[in-house]
Amino acid sequence: MKKQPDFFEQIYEVVKLIPKGRVTSYGSIAKFLSSAKSSRVVGYAMNACRQVDPTIPAHRVVNRNGLLTGKMHFSSPTKMEELLSAEGVKVEGDQIKSFPDVFWDPTIELL
Repeated sequence: MKKQPDFFEQIYEVVKLIPKGRVTSYGSIAKFLSSAKSSRVVGYAMNACRQVDPTIPAHRVVNRNGLLTGKMHFSSPTKMEELLSAEGVKVEGDQIKSFPDVFWDPTIELL
């Protein structure tokens, strides 16, 4: 029997699909994975992903308002913003500018 991926692995697979220059939210990932009340667990997974696979683009996951709430888990306080800016995502005051324009909803994009 094939082993089912654990919840963190499922989260990482979704995050790997976020296109460059786009962002999504913890809650949108949780909802896509049929666990709408687990947005905090998605945050825990993003915090842990550097030890699992440093290529996971955790910088593309923000809170529901477009705030860079996970920035303290990067190598420097500005690293998350730097990574997003390098992809063309504009950030001002730790918030994504034009958030609706760059928002990627896995429920729409992957179904």
